[in-house]
Amino acid sequence: MAGIYAVFALGLNVHWGYTGLFNIGIAGFFALGAYTAALLTSPAADPLLFEEFVFAGDWAQLGILDLGIDLWFVLALAAAGAACGVVALLIGYVTLRLNDDYLAIATLGIAESVRLFFLNEKWVANGSKGLYQIPQFLEGWLPSDKYNYLYMVVVIVVLAVLFALVQRVMKSPWGRVLRAIREDEVATAASGKNVFSFKLQAFVLGAVIMGVGGALFAHHIRFVSPLTFDPLLGTFIIWAMLMVGGSGNNLGAILGAFVVWGLWVGARFLPGELADPNFRFFMVGVLIVAVILLRPGGILGELRRVTRGRAGRSAVRLDDG
Repeated sequence: MAGIYAVFALGLNVHWGYTGLFNIGIAGFFALGAYTAALLTSPAADPLLFEEFVFAGDWAQLGILDLGIDLWFVLALAAAGAACGVVALLIGYVTLRLNDDYLAIATLGIAESVRLFFLNEKWVANGSKGLYQIPQFLEGWLPSDKYNYLYMVVVIVVLAVLFALVQRVMKSPWGRVLRAIREDEVATAASGKNVFSFKLQAFVLGAVIMGVGGALFAHHIRFVSPLTFDPLLGTFIIWAMLMVGGSGNNLGAILGAFVVWGLWVGARFLPGELADPNFRFFMVGVLIVAVILLRPGGILGELRRVTRGRAGRSAVRLDDG
């Protein structure tokens, strides 16, 4: 789960850490990616359990694109990312002209609209009853009690590929333009760059990554419903991960995901009412405040390249001043 949430943190880092896009509608892309993957790969709804008939693919069970290595899983990840990318393109074209506060409100409203759409339109995905029997990738390769270890490796491989991709594009001229936009849009526009176009591209890239995370989540939990994508667990905790690990640093985003999720899961073993989810949210809040006070840039923080006379370039963290 920490690896899956690290994928979302990477996507948010593209939005906020590198481009300065204040997106608090992560849960919307989370839900869209998970539902897309589930609808493409799950069997149709059982009429004995659900009144509404729902179209759902059965590619995993029929063996289509299987070829012995479950290629339907790759298709599900790609489709989830593509669906989120298309929606982000449409949303971004309208909302990215807004200032930070208005963009945040717009993305939050859109995320809730996505969740309520799946809740109220029962013909799409069974409404509040959700989708079940979502297939597992490489199911049967290991005993059921050992399968989570196999899926952990799968998640880590996907996370590593996305990390390498984001690292590469952010070190390219395109990534440097995004950082310039984050620092000063007016100066970037004055240098001849189409600020809106670059922001839209970054918004789509981050959404695609979040869609992949949603697909990984769906095939791990094997059940999705609108209640799964509560803003607290679908948005707030991912922001906490990025803030704790270090905005503008991909390794920091991943580290923050593991730290925050480790705290969240570890708190479940506290005695009595201390294991209550509300107290766990309180502990995450305390962790955020502690990081803000002690390491304002996050545990790792962003690295910037500066030139110091004849000594050449050196890496300096934002916390170093």
